[in-house]
Amino acid sequence: MNATENEQYLSRRTTPTWEVELLISGVAVFAMLQLPGWLDDRMFALEPRVDDDWRMVLALAYFYAKSAAVVLAVTFAMHLLLRALWIALVGMHSVYPQGVRLERLRMGPIQRAIEEARNETTADAIERADNRASVVFAIGVSVALIIASVCLGFCGMLLLATLLTQAAGWQLDPLNMMAVVFAVAMVPFIAASWLDHSLAARLPPDGWGYRLIAALMRLYTRIGMGRRNNHIIAILSSNGGERKVMAVVVGVMLVAILGVFAAYYFMRTGNVPGSYAHFPKSEEMAIDPAHYDDQRDPARDGALPYVQSSVIVGPYLKLVVPYRPNRDEAAMRSSCATRTTELAAEALASARLACLQDLHGVALDGAPLAGLRYEIASDPRTDRPALLAMIDVRQLAPGRHELRIARPPRAARKPDKDRPDPGFDAIPFWR
Repeated sequence: MNATENEQYLSRRTTPTWEVELLISGVAVFAMLQLPGWLDDRMFALEPRVDDDWRMVLALAYFYAKSAAVVLAVTFAMHLLLRALWIALVGMHSVYPQGVRLERLRMGPIQRAIEEARNETTADAIERADNRASVVFAIGVSVALIIASVCLGFCGMLLLATLLTQAAGWQLDPLNMMAVVFAVAMVPFIAASWLDHSLAARLPPDGWGYRLIAALMRLYTRIGMGRRNNHIIAILSSNGGERKVMAVVVGVMLVAILGVFAAYYFMRTGNVPGSYAHFPKSEEMAIDPAHYDDQRDPARDGALPYVQSSVIVGPYLKLVVPYRPNRDEAAMRSSCATRTTELAAEALASARLACLQDLHGVALDGAPLAGLRYEIASDPRTDRPALLAMIDVRQLAPGRHELRIARPPRAARKPDKDRPDPGFDAIPFWR
């Protein structure tokens, strides 16, 4: 076999895992592209079922899990593109083993001199593309694992703090409690690292200070905070520059988490990017599709009261008011506690229904509806508990009408000066 024929084969320095990398990226990229949407659906389905304390646990788990999924999806897609570039270079090197022939390209003398001085062969470009693809694959997988580890640790601590505060009946914010526990757990490690950098070289190895720092560092290394616990990042940092690698890792994490948060904000608020600054905005006058059963998206819209349609044809308007734990539960505990203590099951259900009926009074065209009766029901498309009222609208004149359903304020939430809570949900409809 001559030298020209040998050059058409892969270099011995080709990454030995390239086939496995392509297999993983090709198989997993489709699943990772679908996973963020699946997480969105699960988040919007579970969020209305929990109160504010559990919503914090759910939201953090969602943000971290979706960030890891996005990082993996982008990593696998980029890796496939980079591997495709590498394969294309290998193919071109097989077809044209002589490489780039500068004498056949139209260039000025200055540009030709610069290109000739580079002295880069096709084999060098192939090796660089091969290494770049492997590094992107390694960084993306490592960052996703770091986010997943932070999710498990952070959300696990918050879950434990929430369980303890609710079981003990403490009036403590679980997030503040978890922050205190996290600080207590991390302060010794930060102090030991600082002392190791600044003082350990001057301490005698047999002294108590040296032994204390060593014991703390050994403990934290065993629980997963050593520099070589993430071997991939350690290899990249020690060979490619620690500051550069850490900047890339932290930057990818921040971009992923902030991107997920921004996407969630736009999905939750219904705002869309664009030049709509001068379009009128009013919660009282706006028509929200989530208030109409034939227009709402039960997988993404919030748990809002709704009627069957914006145009009511039959004799009855069907009003469904979903139960919202973050608003209704705290209001029931504070305003209906005397009604729901030491009652039998049926009497307790009747008392709680009466309490919810008082909390969700209804006004039609500005006048309170006398004799409104709620039934215990559920949202058939989300299987969430709800109140149902059938309102007789046969005597209403043709034209626009409006329902206003009272809602209790959220517990433990400061009022927003820019967006004050009107205290009701408005549903316009037409006869």
